[in-house]
Formats: sequence, structure tokens, C-alpha cells
Amino acid sequence: MTFQQLEIGDYFRIPGMSDRCVYRKANSSHCSLNALLQPIRAETKVTPLTFAEITNYFALKQEFLQSLKR
Repeated sequence: MTFQQLEIGDYFRIPGMSDRCVYRKANSSHCSLNALLQPIRAETKVTPLTFAEITNYFALKQEFLQSLKR
């Protein structure tokens, strides 16, 4: 699948990048990584995340933030 084929708001990974890097489609030419907009080519190959993967990503993120408070 390519970036262009995603819907705005979809979460995805880029093959070959760290599994910790989860991106979100912000518009037709940008994605966000940790709330920072990054340009991306429409033809970039991406792997959309499933609902379970998104849920797990946010659970791990929440757990990490909680550990910082301790």
C-alpha cells in the first residue's frame, strides 16, 4: 500500500523503519510522528496498523508516560 492510498487519520509504519515509529496521515503530503509534521511522498510504501496494533501502541505509550511520573 502507498501513503496516497491511506485515509487522513490512519496510523501506519514505514517498512524498514523501527517498529517504535508509528506515523499518522495528517494530509495528502504530510504525516505526523510524535506530533511533528513531516513531509512524505505519495508513493512511499506503508503498512497500515490494525486496530489491535493501534491499541497496543497507545497502551505502551501510556505506560511509558506513567513510568516518567514515578
